[in-house]
Amino acid sequence: MVDEILIASIGVDDAEAEALIQEAFGEAFEKEGMDSLLSERIGDFTPGKLIKGKVIGFAGEEIVVEVGLKSEGLISKEEFDDPALIKVGDVFEVLLESVEGDGGLIQLSKRKADRILNWQRIIDTTKEGDTVEGTVMRKIKGGLLVDIGVPVFLPASQVDIRRPGDIGEYIHRKIRAKILKIDTERRNIVISRRKVIEEERTAAKERLLSSIKEGDLVKGTVKNIADFGAFIDLGGIDGLLHITDMSWNRINHPSELVKVDEEVEVKILNIDREKEKIALGLKQKEASPWEEIERKFPIGSRVSGEVVNIMSYGAFVRLEDGIEGLVHISEMSWTRRINHPSELVTAGDTIEVVVLDIDKHKQEISLGMKQTEVNPWELVAEKYPPGTMIKGVVRNLANYGAFIEIEPGIDGLLHISDISWTRKVTHPNEIYAKSEEVECVVLEVDQDKQRISLGVKQLTEDPWVRAIPAAYQPGMVVRGKVTKITNFGVFVELEDDLEGLLHISELADHKVENPQDVVHANDEIDVKILRVDTSDRKIGLSLKRAQWGDASGAEGGEGRGGGTGPAPQRGGMDDHDAMGTDKITF
Repeated sequence: MVDEILIASIGVDDAEAEALIQEAFGEAFEKEGMDSLLSERIGDFTPGKLIKGKVIGFAGEEIVVEVGLKSEGLISKEEFDDPALIKVGDVFEVLLESVEGDGGLIQLSKRKADRILNWQRIIDTTKEGDTVEGTVMRKIKGGLLVDIGVPVFLPASQVDIRRPGDIGEYIHRKIRAKILKIDTERRNIVISRRKVIEEERTAAKERLLSSIKEGDLVKGTVKNIADFGAFIDLGGIDGLLHITDMSWNRINHPSELVKVDEEVEVKILNIDREKEKIALGLKQKEASPWEEIERKFPIGSRVSGEVVNIMSYGAFVRLEDGIEGLVHISEMSWTRRINHPSELVTAGDTIEVVVLDIDKHKQEISLGMKQTEVNPWELVAEKYPPGTMIKGVVRNLANYGAFIEIEPGIDGLLHISDISWTRKVTHPNEIYAKSEEVECVVLEVDQDKQRISLGVKQLTEDPWVRAIPAAYQPGMVVRGKVTKITNFGVFVELEDDLEGLLHISELADHKVENPQDVVHANDEIDVKILRVDTSDRKIGLSLKRAQWGDASGAEGGEGRGGGTGPAPQRGGMDDHDAMGTDKITF
């Protein structure tokens, strides 16, 4: 009970404290108070007073003490720190609890007397800010009860710099702490172990920063482990051991090499005294395997290694401990289109690679798998020179053309412009389907870019050279079908895959705002050929001029002579003049 009277517990007010003391010491406290207990110790045998006692004997587990009354008092040996040291004649102060005990003996307490004396000693000899030592007794609400001569309160937040997961692990441990607050009226004392640690670490940090330099080997204790590294307590300051500085080999997590509370020796890599940050290294204690990398693995050399990691962009291959190179996905196959490296390699595989490049400063090696095989593109130019007729399968279709597989791993591009001489192809799927066999001719081979250009229209003679100019001559009137109407004119199909342009100005003698006012899609109309442009592969047509010919009754649609038909829109200009001077937009 006395423990609860004297401790610096949170939430106990003066009334509660006095009630506890009255219960322990009796009515004497109510009449006299604490001061009287300490001031009138000798000659006052009122219960609740401190008096002198003298050991006169032993009775089993109790010590017989004489205090100057008719009867002696008994004190249990448990109230003494070391009962074996007590001997007859020893004198010490005890608390008189009652003068009417069992069998006429008075009731005494050495422990309670010590608590009262110790409290007064603490009050007389210490102040807020002083450092004290004590033993943790037990857990109480909000923290720990610590015995520094009297029980005092250590809040959980003041146990350590980082609040421990279980403060119960400090029970029975001796600690040093700083007094934060002394409340004499409520007899409360609050202490802080954290303050002592912070002051000690600050002093140790200053000593450490003034004595260490980059390159030093120091010992420290692992305090915390994160995904990116471990924090090492060097004695007053924490340094960061980054995961990349732990080992020359690849590691997935720092816990593979270090554990909390483990003592490690590390090398100081960098010191930022202004920010009080220290970068540490573990692998730097050993020579870097990259120092002789160019001698061990010269560029162009063929070596074997183990696949240790696979990413979407390539595979990492370990050539030896601490040396890894990257095989980029583009360096895995000459011909095969790979979506992910796992299509060719698996972690743990041993593969042969060729060293492509070395960056010693960045500690990077570029490796290639395909370079261990003959490049089939070196033979493509010889095997498929321009003009070679080939048959291939449509492997893929794009907006700009079709990819034709000539042989496994070798594709050529049939561009949309090389499909037909006359047909306007918007998308290759208008003509071809995947897996369809197509006959093509090789137009060009670019070995460096690994490209083959193919053509289909080149299998036949360009009709714009002879056939079209011979079949469609200026002045002729021909029949065609309206296929497309635009704001600038009308496209008219003259035969399969051959169209001419009927410009909006050639639709009628009057000004036409909307071509659909004159013609409609799928209409069959007679048009006069104004010109045939073989270089641009375009044919200019006129509807109104064909109608002039009909009105004059000219044979073959020449539209000449003086008939009763309508006069040309531009005065007396004849057909040949119109063809030579009108500006037609195709």
